Amino acid sequence: MTARSQILLVDDETNIRRMLAALLREEGFTVAEAPNGNAALLQIDDVDPDVMLLDLLMPPGPDGLETLAALRERGRHLPVIMMSGKAQLTDAVRAVKLGAFQFLEKPLGPEAVLVTVRAALELDRTRAENRALHAELGRRSALVGESAAMRQVRSLIARVAPTEARVLLTGESGTGKELAAAAVHGASRRAGRAFVTVNCAAIPRDLVESEMFGHERGAFTGATERRLGRFELAHTGTLFLDEIGDLSGDAQAKLLRTLETGELQRLGAEGSQRVDVRVVAATNRRLEDAVADGDFREDLFFRLNVFPIRLPPLRERLEDLPALVAHLAERARPRQASPFTPDALEALAGYAWPGNVRELANLIERLLILSGPIIDAPAVRQVLRGGAPPPPAAAALGRPLSDALDDFERAMIAAALAHAQGSIAEAARVLHTDRANLYRRMRRLGLDRE
Repeated sequence: MTARSQILLVDDETNIRRMLAALLREEGFTVAEAPNGNAALLQIDDVDPDVMLLDLLMPPGPDGLETLAALRERGRHLPVIMMSGKAQLTDAVRAVKLGAFQFLEKPLGPEAVLVTVRAALELDRTRAENRALHAELGRRSALVGESAAMRQVRSLIARVAPTEARVLLTGESGTGKELAAAAVHGASRRAGRAFVTVNCAAIPRDLVESEMFGHERGAFTGATERRLGRFELAHTGTLFLDEIGDLSGDAQAKLLRTLETGELQRLGAEGSQRVDVRVVAATNRRLEDAVADGDFREDLFFRLNVFPIRLPPLRERLEDLPALVAHLAERARPRQASPFTPDALEALAGYAWPGNVRELANLIERLLILSGPIIDAPAVRQVLRGGAPPPPAAAALGRPLSDALDDFERAMIAAALAHAQGSIAEAARVLHTDRANLYRRMRRLGLDRE
């Protein structure tokens, strides 16, 4: 993280700039310096810093708060660390309102500076990931379909989103719970703030508490620096806890305490701190059964289950399938019409869809890669059985024979690799050839995986 991180250091005292610049450069940061607020504002676009260290008092002015206000007016929302040896409470309050990341008191301790800078960089990284997630969710256009079930889901989201109520999203895997959570956030008063996700099932159990609540340096073996948890990163925004039913008992207890008090305690920290976070949780399990079995705390379930929303499986809203297919095909091939014939849609509607919309999206992408310009029922049925669709011979007429043969060979190799779960040796065996020949063909056809 530090190798490419740019720090803009703004202080009117030359010795302090020299000391801090040497410290930061020794840690691998790139440092630019400015002796006052005006110089910082002139440099900001050229330097494009990831973090700014900004002195509060820089006579004759502008001072640090005026510089910070000017940055915000320009739409620059990078993390700013204020520095001062004479800060008043009113200064700190105004700095927080302007979005300052933290106040450091002079004389500055090297360890405090480095810990704060790294925490600010982590916040900036999370904000960047959050912006990318928002863009992706917007591109995917959540909650496609006009079935009664989906109209009910959208109606419930519209009613609960403007409130601060916690939401529990339930439904099978692949039904779109993350998209529904993003829709709740997007229609709430917190829409302009962070939307942070935690997949509770994907984090090793011994790291869940650190991931969610953060840790101090030395809290455990390998904790070489302070780390902000997802709750802190979601402060004033929304935290989406996916697969909440997979939390360990210890993590459940700590989560319950945070929900009850609005405070968290980092691992290894002596005190706690307040956080303002709206929690949206999701699970594909019946938490009522988990409570009855003793695997999930009843008091935590009640805290999360303030406003439940069930996402229907695809088989319960098959009337949405044509709209979903068109949407997913356009997502894979923007600005092109959906190539699925009516009988192809009928074939898709006859499938049980255990993986729901996620499985449908994967299958459509596979069909678009393997099939010709028109996708019919035989192609769908073949892929649903796990093979490649039949060669689109009629569609190939009018094209150069070499191009049509290359497309067919490309489809065969892709199907063999999918069958072999990516194993070149197994794919070569299925295709009755040797690995060297398969590698040569893959390179010629643009399927080289290296």
